[in-house]
Amino acid sequence: MSHAVAARRPAPWWPWALPAVALVAALVWLALRLPWPLDASGLRGFEEYRLPERMTFPVTLAASPDRSAVWFTLESSQRLGVLRNGQFTFVRKGFESLEPLGLAIDADGAAWVTEASRQAIVRVGLDGSSRSFALGTPVSRLARLAIGRDHSVWFAEPSRASVTQLKDDQLIRHPVNSASADAVPFGIAVAPDGTVWATLQNADALFRIMPDGQATTIEVPLRQAGLSDIAVAPDGTVWFLAAGANQIGRYAGGRFEVFPAPMPNAGLTALAVAPDGAAWFTALRAHRLGRVHQGVITEFALPRSDARPFSIAVDADNTVWYADLAGWIGKLAADRARVR
Repeated sequence: MSHAVAARRPAPWWPWALPAVALVAALVWLALRLPWPLDASGLRGFEEYRLPERMTFPVTLAASPDRSAVWFTLESSQRLGVLRNGQFTFVRKGFESLEPLGLAIDADGAAWVTEASRQAIVRVGLDGSSRSFALGTPVSRLARLAIGRDHSVWFAEPSRASVTQLKDDQLIRHPVNSASADAVPFGIAVAPDGTVWATLQNADALFRIMPDGQATTIEVPLRQAGLSDIAVAPDGTVWFLAAGANQIGRYAGGRFEVFPAPMPNAGLTALAVAPDGAAWFTALRAHRLGRVHQGVITEFALPRSDARPFSIAVDADNTVWYADLAGWIGKLAADRARVR
């Protein structure tokens, strides 16, 4: 069932005054051209870790619930990466990844990954042990993956137009109900109350599965939105990326808000929500991270001018982690990342 929603854009930011002197007027003109306020603390709080040479690039990363490690997938690699105490280790899986977009860490510290090349969901332990759960399809396209509080594993299965649950070793598929035949799920998140949310690419809609299994399609107030990642804040607020529209969206209390990115074609690629409720995202072409809080977007320039941040995660301490396609894993310390 779809229902109409009201879209409310954030209030524009205006300078507090227009002094007459030419220098100040020039600064005001510049400020009006910058949609994001600039974090004034420079590069303080950033640490970056270079992957070993000849390593393929990192794709997706996730922080373990106990904050002890950050896992990441590697394109066209038979290994998963783990960063712990500033040191890399690599866990062999025995098979090569293909577009490893789905990754989450369970309460035991093991990684769950989507493996399209094997048509399976795989659980990998730090000791290299693994267990595969076959999807029963000859061809699989897989996207994001998340774990609920009941330990169910949820993942987007575009090739079946399904949001799929793995529970007690059984697959439960929830077909996408949409007026668009091209609607396929991509992003996925599980709210604290057990509600599952997904983005529907090519349909400009969100897909919601209630704990009782009832599914609803909710149209977003954007067209050709190119919906991708989705995340849920501790208070149940839903955040999503509309990469095609170059916007970050928020859904709460039955209403939408949308926040424009700072520049055309910013390259919005990933989204995560912090424990303090702020939404974080990557802007690959802008070489920056962004934070949305109370309607304000603040940018954080990365230490390297050629940075290409592709994925992002926030751990339980509010430390922000990101994977850079140039071969780096980086973090922004919690004391700088946390909203004041």
